[in-house]
Amino acid sequence: MTSNKGPSLLTRRPEGSVDLYLVRHAVAFRRDPDRWPHGRRRPLTPEGEEEFRLAVRGLARIVPKVDVILSSPFQRAWRTAEMLSELDSWPAPEPSPVLRAGRRSRRGASPEEVTLALEDYPDAKSVAVVAHKIRLQELAAYLLTGEGDGLEIKIRKGGVMCIRFDGAPAPGTGKLRWLLTPKALLSLAGKYFG
Repeated sequence: MTSNKGPSLLTRRPEGSVDLYLVRHAVAFRRDPDRWPHGRRRPLTPEGEEEFRLAVRGLARIVPKVDVILSSPFQRAWRTAEMLSELDSWPAPEPSPVLRAGRRSRRGASPEEVTLALEDYPDAKSVAVVAHKIRLQELAAYLLTGEGDGLEIKIRKGGVMCIRFDGAPAPGTGKLRWLLTPKALLSLAGKYFG
C-alpha cells in the first residue's frame, strides 16, 4: 500500500528552485465607459467571482502555499488576488504597478520590468502574480524563451500557469510545469459544473 502523504509530482519542488504562478484575473464585466469610465475600476462579474472562488479550492490542492502574491492594482485583478489570499498559508496580496493592464505603449511595463520587480523578493520560493492577458502572455513568453513575443500562449480568465526556475527568475530560463484552465481547477476541487 502506498502512502499519499508526500507532495505530488505537481507540487514537488527541488531545493533552490523557484515556482512562479501566473494567474489571469477571473471573468470581469465587459468594458462599459458609462459604468466604468476608468477601466481599472471594472470589477469581476458575480459569476466570475463565484467560479474563481471554487477554482481556488482546486488550486490549493496542488499549491498549498505561496510566499508572495503580487497583483495588478486594477480592481478585477486585485479582487482575484484577494480570493487567493483567503486560502490557508497564502499571504495578503501586494500591489505591483508594473502588472497593470495595457500594452507597453499605453503605460504597461515590459516583461523585463516585471522580471526586475520579482528581484525585490529574493527569499521567495513561490510567487503568485495576478494580472491581465497581455501582461501575462508577454511575461510567460519572456521567461520561457527570452523574448516577449517568443511564444504564443493563452491563459484563460481564472486560469493559472506554473513556471519553474532553477534559481531566480530570468529570461529564457523558466520551465513550463503546467497550465490549468478554470475548468481543470474546478475538477481538482471536485466542483466541475459543465
